[in-house]
Amino acid sequence: MIMGSTSKKMIANNKKARHDYFIEETYECGIELVGTEVKSIRMGHCSLNEAFVRIDKNNEVMLYGMHVSPYEKGNIFNRDPLRARKLLMHKSEIRKLIGKIKEKGYTLIPMEVYFKGSLIKVEIALAKGKKLYDKREDIKKKDLKRSAERDFKVKL
Repeated sequence: MIMGSTSKKMIANNKKARHDYFIEETYECGIELVGTEVKSIRMGHCSLNEAFVRIDKNNEVMLYGMHVSPYEKGNIFNRDPLRARKLLMHKSEIRKLIGKIKEKGYTLIPMEVYFKGSLIKVEIALAKGKKLYDKREDIKKKDLKRSAERDFKVKL
């Protein structure tokens, strides 16, 4: 079966994720949405600022806190903007994630929401939290890199 284009068009991303966590692995998964949510996301009304991922008792991966604004023309069909949404993954991947999460310090975080062809995908990451000194070190590296690029640009 021939799929549509595999271009990746970003809808929303979690900017703080890379600042607050060490990213170990990333996974691409589908998301279970209703019609008005899809229309709203197509218009770009989606936010991952407070979002997090959990695996519930039924071994289902759930995304909590992702805000999808209600569709203007959706009236009675609109759902709660912050409702929990099921992420679609293979059982083997979920079992692997459960094993990793049981290790100390690991968590699942949503990284970005994007279109892959006509489908809406969510990229989640297995991550380990950073300590305050790790964050300071990253900021220091960024500042050094920025100043080096500025100096290089002036000399040319």
